[in-house]
Amino acid sequence: MDLLKPLIALLAIVNPIGVVPFFIHFTQNFSREQRMRTMRISAFSAFVVIAVSALAGLKVIEFFGISLASFQVGGGCLLLISSLAMLNAQPADTKPDDVKEGDQKVDAGASIAVVPLTIPLLTGPATISTMVIYSEKTRHLWELGVLVGYGVVIGLATYAVFSASGRIARVLGSTGINVMTRLMGLILAAMAVELLADGLMKLFPVLGSHLAR
Repeated sequence: MDLLKPLIALLAIVNPIGVVPFFIHFTQNFSREQRMRTMRISAFSAFVVIAVSALAGLKVIEFFGISLASFQVGGGCLLLISSLAMLNAQPADTKPDDVKEGDQKVDAGASIAVVPLTIPLLTGPATISTMVIYSEKTRHLWELGVLVGYGVVIGLATYAVFSASGRIARVLGSTGINVMTRLMGLILAAMAVELLADGLMKLFPVLGSHLAR
């Protein structure tokens, strides 16, 4: 197995640079400490998803009785909800009123770091299926270890890219961020529809046969 292909595929699929606008939006009201914590959790979560996908793959999903198609539909729904908030330029950290503001943002940062930043924006069904395909091609334990190591590379790349988001935000300003948020919200909505459509086609093949006519 060519061990460079999985890393190239992962970098292309995960594409942390493309997620920077979403990171800026979700953390625009966070303090520096809260933003750093969000970056750490997101980078570590990306590593965990890739490592677990390489080691266990579909067995984890099948354990819960779901398929990749169902995962795609669920991920598409999450993306669609996030895109609607972005189109209205709404903050992502909304919690009940009885929670203190400080605790509210800390909890929001932790949850945002996992969903939707890590799953499905950084590591979605495409990432999981890619790792499953390459892990099935391994013939030695050390090759599997290399795939897990690539998860570390992706985590470090994610952290490095997100660390530069502050400079990007200062250049754009609040008006630029709002404009970018709405534009990326529209793109995110389109991505959500693509995920939903692909997942629904796999779950209900009859839909594809009707549309092909």
